[in-house]
Amino acid sequence: MRTFGIHCAVLATAVVFSASASTAAAGRHRLQLDDFDRMAEVESPACSPDGQWVAYTVTTTDREDDEKKTAVWMVNWAGTEHVQATEPLSSASQPAFSPDGRYLSFLGARGADEKDHFYVIDRRGGEARRLTRVDGNILDYRWSPDGKQVALVIAGILSGAEAARPGTASVPKPIVLDRQAFKSDHGGYLTAAERPRIYVLDAATGTVRPLSADGRYAEQHPAWSPDSTQLAYVSNHDVNPDLSGAADLYVADLRAGGAARQLARFYLPNSQSLQWTADGRRIAYSIGLEPRLSAYIHDRLALIDVAGGTPAVLTEGLDRGVSHPVFGGPADRIAVLLEDDGSTYPASIGLGDGKARRLVSSPLSATAQCGAAGHLAVLASTDGAAKEILAVDNGRTRPLTHHNDALMAELELGTVEDMAFKSPDGTEIHGMIVKPPGFVPGRRYPTILWIHGGPQGQDEHGLAFDAYSPELKRQWFAAHGYVSIAVNYRGGSGRGAAFQRAIAGDWGHLEVMDLLAAVDHVVALGIADPDHLGIGGWSYGGILTDYTIASDQRFKAAVSGAGSGNQLSMFGSDQYAMQYMAEIGAPWKDPAPWIKVSYPFFHADRIKTPTLFVGGEKDFNVPIAGGEQMYLALKVQGIPAQLVVYPGQHHVFERPSYIRDLTERSLAWYDQYLR
Repeated sequence: MRTFGIHCAVLATAVVFSASASTAAAGRHRLQLDDFDRMAEVESPACSPDGQWVAYTVTTTDREDDEKKTAVWMVNWAGTEHVQATEPLSSASQPAFSPDGRYLSFLGARGADEKDHFYVIDRRGGEARRLTRVDGNILDYRWSPDGKQVALVIAGILSGAEAARPGTASVPKPIVLDRQAFKSDHGGYLTAAERPRIYVLDAATGTVRPLSADGRYAEQHPAWSPDSTQLAYVSNHDVNPDLSGAADLYVADLRAGGAARQLARFYLPNSQSLQWTADGRRIAYSIGLEPRLSAYIHDRLALIDVAGGTPAVLTEGLDRGVSHPVFGGPADRIAVLLEDDGSTYPASIGLGDGKARRLVSSPLSATAQCGAAGHLAVLASTDGAAKEILAVDNGRTRPLTHHNDALMAELELGTVEDMAFKSPDGTEIHGMIVKPPGFVPGRRYPTILWIHGGPQGQDEHGLAFDAYSPELKRQWFAAHGYVSIAVNYRGGSGRGAAFQRAIAGDWGHLEVMDLLAAVDHVVALGIADPDHLGIGGWSYGGILTDYTIASDQRFKAAVSGAGSGNQLSMFGSDQYAMQYMAEIGAPWKDPAPWIKVSYPFFHADRIKTPTLFVGGEKDFNVPIAGGEQMYLALKVQGIPAQLVVYPGQHHVFERPSYIRDLTERSLAWYDQYLR
């Protein structure tokens, strides 16, 4: 049986960092398929209380087992000591330090079918110990500042009546559903058992008790007060919480047996993280917009007194989205990641005036951060460097980790250049051109418009090593002689609220206008060959691919990944019921807007582009039915089309061999029709 030992740390470190020197002089090569198996996905930075260490996870490919595996690592603030704390596991996430810094904790699973449990490692030596013995799946946790308790968010713990229902392991029980939000991509069908609740773990005895006696409501995002006597969390006690699009901030007094009081009501943001001020008097939290605009929000940061009162929206005048708030620097400021026009960078927000200060001047793509004792570390990448942990020092970044240095030293990547142009209605649109290595000015190239998903989000100056990364996909095409285009179309973030909400209830209109204008712009620059144009994308990028090829016949090849053209058929099939009802309305009351946003399917006779449709069999985000319908619509008309379904995969693929197949297959499709 495998163990979670830390005894392998020195050996593992030597393997990672000695490779750089031996390969640096070997010469660079263009991105190859085998390089994908060498990529390390660095995630989840967590700072130690004294700010001297950062814990994080590293996910790598196990070709033999055909799966991704994750190990927990640590690096000191100087960047001179690198410790692998666990072996690669089927699942490892959310590393954190105990308040006294003695223990490193994480959520982990030994086997692919095991649920995540709570583990701790004594940093002085020894093996990881599992502290939880619960039937449910642990989704999140937070140490109390005194180190005596841990708040656990657990889903899947059944009540006595539910647990007593008949059934055997060989004959699964029927799935009884009674919620509006009854499915999610990785969660599957959502029953009462999947409702997350907060439990409190006694770190000394291992006993676990529910925070509240009422198990009817979901409870998430726990945050301890500095004196460990109160626990803030998010819940919703409405009769139909799945419909409201809102949530409530509660504070429970542990001294009073967990008695809770409602502190504030707000609309759901994209992501949530509650943060207490050091004096315990206020709580910072993220807020969104009403359900009608839930797909077009950029999160704003609010601050409220624990004693009660009206919250102050700190970033109301910023007109940019912020995420990952963290205290740990000056008491009158809070650090955030700020999304802005092709970059996401660390900034700080004044608690008094709400003014933002940029903490790093260079463009980058930051996706997470942690802070403590005056130190701030970010997880970030650039056009030419994969995601690593960086220290933020006096307006600059300093690398702390180097897991991809050896690979990056070998790769010859395409160059990334910003572009700006006008859409036909006069709106200025921004994007990027990725040119292949050895690009020759004056020569026209076959060009692929690869569209980011969302629409929430943006194409950035970064390089993530994951299956969903549009930046990596464009570099893959560039390595094989294609120019690639990235477009931050309307509906995406980083350009302000009005830009983002422009497509509300009117999908496939302004976005397609912006995408086609980008192609016209790159053709006018003398870069794109107008007779050899391709298009593709994943998720909303796949949906926009369907919209665009139904609007314009200039593209000679398309790849629609996890897309759909008949949005009416997605009602009840995917996980976006609240958005549909609020933004488009009930289809039985007025089918017209549904038919309008489903024009790729109802006007499939306009499509002449050979199209590859791909998706995951278990995708509940954009179900494979969306690709199946469009595939058949083209096939019966004699348009070259192919449908590839990847067994057992969700919206974002996890099996390495399938990721490899999809990467190779997409390129082959373009090669067949664009060369």
